[in-house]
Amino acid sequence: MQKNYSFADKIILELDRSLKVLANSSSSHAQRDNPASTVAEPELTAQQRQTSARLMRVNHAGEVAAQGLYHGQALTARNSDTLARMQASAQEETDHLVWCQQRLNELDSHSSLINPLWYMGSFAMGVSAGLCGDKWSLGFVSETEKQVEEHLSEHLQRLPAEDSKSRSILKQMQQDEIEHGEAARNLGGVDLPKPIPQLMQSVSQIMKVGAYWI
Repeated sequence: MQKNYSFADKIILELDRSLKVLANSSSSHAQRDNPASTVAEPELTAQQRQTSARLMRVNHAGEVAAQGLYHGQALTARNSDTLARMQASAQEETDHLVWCQQRLNELDSHSSLINPLWYMGSFAMGVSAGLCGDKWSLGFVSETEKQVEEHLSEHLQRLPAEDSKSRSILKQMQQDEIEHGEAARNLGGVDLPKPIPQLMQSVSQIMKVGAYWI
């Protein structure tokens, strides 16, 4: 039986979720096995490990931002089908978040120190998109996933060829993002006005550079 929460209850639940995401809480569990769990740890040079770690830190930051985006959109979704889709996608993004953190741990690295900024900014964008209506909110998801798919393709090329563990994670993430975008379009997502995708790309580039180094 689905509970009917008041808006105040939803705000409290979202605050709890945000704290868990930003704290890398053990309460955040992947529902699927890590695709790299059966892949042997490759022998990487110190430089290769550093490159892989920096790239996976960017991907982890992207998943933190995705959590903020989907949680913000779910908070303001008006249609039950849209809400269910946002919640399902958010869970798969949680899988990605956990997988990236596990890989960062294996590489003896850390997540971005400015993850709270990415989460809060994305949450605000998600709420704003949701307030514009479900078709625009879903269109925002579609465009976001399109850009993430392109970003992952770039990272798959930049990863050291030997790092098969990181590669297996990014390939599964890429497939999931394609499916999220298709689902959003099938639910009625519309194309965004051209300046918005351009602005999204600019913000994304700032996030990628920041997370790569910090």
